[in-house]
Amino acid sequence: MTTTAPLPPLPARPPSGCPFDPPEGLTRLRLEEPLSKVALDDGGWAWLATRYADVRAILGDTRFSSDTSAPGYPVSGMTGGSPRPGATRGFIRMDPPEHTRLRRMVTRDFMVKRVEALRPTLQRLTDELCDAMERVDRSEHPVDLVQALALPLPSLAISLLLGVPYEDHDTFQRLTGTLLSRDLTEEQREPARTELLAYINQLVNAKKAEPGDDIISRLVTEQYARGELTHEDLVAFAVLLLVAGHETTANMIGLSALSLMLDQETAGRLREDPSLVRGAVEELLRFHSIIRNGPRRAALADVEVGGQLIRRGEGVIVAVPSANRDEDTFPDADRLDIRRPNAQHHVAFGYGIHQCLGQALARAELQVVITTLLRRFPGMRPAVPVEEIPFRTDMVIYGCHALPVTW
Repeated sequence: MTTTAPLPPLPARPPSGCPFDPPEGLTRLRLEEPLSKVALDDGGWAWLATRYADVRAILGDTRFSSDTSAPGYPVSGMTGGSPRPGATRGFIRMDPPEHTRLRRMVTRDFMVKRVEALRPTLQRLTDELCDAMERVDRSEHPVDLVQALALPLPSLAISLLLGVPYEDHDTFQRLTGTLLSRDLTEEQREPARTELLAYINQLVNAKKAEPGDDIISRLVTEQYARGELTHEDLVAFAVLLLVAGHETTANMIGLSALSLMLDQETAGRLREDPSLVRGAVEELLRFHSIIRNGPRRAALADVEVGGQLIRRGEGVIVAVPSANRDEDTFPDADRLDIRRPNAQHHVAFGYGIHQCLGQALARAELQVVITTLLRRFPGMRPAVPVEEIPFRTDMVIYGCHALPVTW
């Protein structure tokens, strides 16, 4: 009599003592079994892709669906809550043509030219936050770089773009943190989801009553007024852009700052030659790869990937941190190299038609913050040993819960 060994869960935590490394087990899988099966918490399973070429093939192939209602889509284990129809789904969990129609409505707001026009505003906001840091009396307590800068800047920027009152940022940061926790159950997350939707619904109604100069108002006065969007669509847009617009960038700011504090040689090179910062941001995005739970797809047809047949109706999870450390694409991949010639080919923002809409904004924010911190705080360093920094091993989006610093 033979028994089948249980499938392993999706690797999610970095190796002990190596906070910048990809989740434990991914490197071995990439080398030995680049397409393997992992268990889902509902008793099902999905393919896990760990090799760069396979990840790009899957994300770039429209035979793999982003629609959460597609047969086989690996919904189970998606922290943030199982996607629901309507307001909690958003266009990132849709396929063409609906995905294309909805995404096109906000593409112009995040194009490089539009983002570059925001750069002086991003610089002003960053300088104001740094001014406040300088006024803190560090003799009693160190500055928490997460609360002082990493969270406020993206929150201020996306609030400005969406027309969300910044005084509400504590609310949506608290709710987002609950929804993205891997340690909470669906039932524990449900009140946060309900509260967030109620808040966004109220915001959308306010924009209908009194439109302003922001993305949500424009969607109201243009697409909604022409009948191209429903109220539920407006709520979905606002939820997606608000959550995605601050959580990922905030954690990249914290990890990037910590990396450079611990690598003074690289920090010095960037300080001496700020023109290297753009390439450094691409390398930091590749190196950290903070999305630890996907993206996810469902096969709409039988598709062969990397020599493995994935059948119609089977789910797939792509391991971005593993793909971005693939030695076949990025030699010496475990080393942070700000002069890496192909760093921009990373998949930290995804790949294909679903790649991150706000990537130009995220890049600009990271470039501004890194340049400013290196110039204004050349002596900045962690105020506690690295092993005492509370890393977000309990969250879908990796980073630091707090980052105590001094200078």
